[in-house]
Amino acid sequence: MAFPTQSKYVIIGAGIHGLSTAYHLALELKARGKGSGEDILILDKAGIAAGASGIACGVVRNNYFQPAMRELMAQCVEVWESDMEAYSYHPVGYMQISCESMHADIASIYDQQKAIGYTSEFIEGSDDCTSYMKEMFSDWRAQGITSVLHEKKGGYANNTASMYGLAGKAEAEGVRILTGCEVTGFEKTGGAVSKVKTDKGNIDCDMVVVGVGPWASKVWNMLDLPTSVSIKGADGTVHEGIDTWRYWCLEEGTLGVDPNLQKMNDGGMPPVIHVDTDAPLYSDVDGSLVREEMWGIYYKPDFNFAGIQGGAMPYEVKTPVDQVALDPYGADSPDFIVGDDFAHMWCSALAHCQERFSGQIGKWKKEPSGGLGCFTPDSFPVIDTFCENVQFIADSNHGYKMIGIGKLVASECVGEKSALLEPFRFSRYAEGKLHPVSNSPFPWS
Repeated sequence: MAFPTQSKYVIIGAGIHGLSTAYHLALELKARGKGSGEDILILDKAGIAAGASGIACGVVRNNYFQPAMRELMAQCVEVWESDMEAYSYHPVGYMQISCESMHADIASIYDQQKAIGYTSEFIEGSDDCTSYMKEMFSDWRAQGITSVLHEKKGGYANNTASMYGLAGKAEAEGVRILTGCEVTGFEKTGGAVSKVKTDKGNIDCDMVVVGVGPWASKVWNMLDLPTSVSIKGADGTVHEGIDTWRYWCLEEGTLGVDPNLQKMNDGGMPPVIHVDTDAPLYSDVDGSLVREEMWGIYYKPDFNFAGIQGGAMPYEVKTPVDQVALDPYGADSPDFIVGDDFAHMWCSALAHCQERFSGQIGKWKKEPSGGLGCFTPDSFPVIDTFCENVQFIADSNHGYKMIGIGKLVASECVGEKSALLEPFRFSRYAEGKLHPVSNSPFPWS
């Protein structure tokens, strides 16, 4: 198509948030008689699912200690369930298996899941937890476990297939997707963005939606938004000069065993398994101590039927934010990919949990994997309006599972504020309306 020099709505990013917003906005415009998908243009400098959405492990869960996150995820799961075929969604469930230091937090999650009608089962006590797990997996042997929260909803989706399914739904509504077009800046009129600048030309617009995942800090700077923030703590103390963004490196990979190896005792497909424990982790190779402090992993069958896929705790990137090399991204990055140390830890952790994985490290897939996540100061999403007409979705690496954010932002684009998004406004930092923090070793829980 000819380069578009005007579009009422310009959406930056052809990942989970950009595509979901575009599709649901097209539906909103049509339902309200305010336009159609032809009023919407998606821009991406590379292609559909070329960023974090394309390499996501694909886990969909509602295991959140924070009430606002839990309510938002319940809405997102409903969106996943609305078209499971198009979204390549597998509703196998999700299990949070934890040690005693997390027991109270997980019990609270269970109580509040019940309160919002989110189906789950909670098992407490070491012996009962072991019995429950062995009923599903006869070789279960994880140590230090005193609670199991088994979410009967959730599961996982095929990352690339789901993105193309979402793109197809958006295009069927008339949305245009322009790939290979990089946003380079913005022009403002009276404080609002009136023009999106790209390497192919400029585009006049009425509204912009930003959903660029790891590149959030880059677009944020293009909009001349603050690079630091003041945060009011629970005790009323104001902490000045906190960086708006920081990067963490995500460690994930695949063990190339037959994915049927992970089937349950009854032959069924397993739920996603997430284990957090303070039991010492020993090497499955030589018996040496790998980790003495608390550790956590998650794993599931790979959606490409290539083995068992999963990950562990990320690590913070110490490089200054403006110097972090985001491109090339993911497996193409020369810097931010997993190595032998991660493979050793993760495979040993799998063997710690289930005997069937013992001695399997030789099947670790050595292809590059991993990626970067752009995190907010408190590691929770910021979803808000800036520059009067820019809807900014900064998911803080909660992104892929949160397909429903696009539906809520689409409603806000047509003037309907979402109560579910209110706890994620940027103003929460100055107002001290912070989300509670759990005892999980993961920064996003």
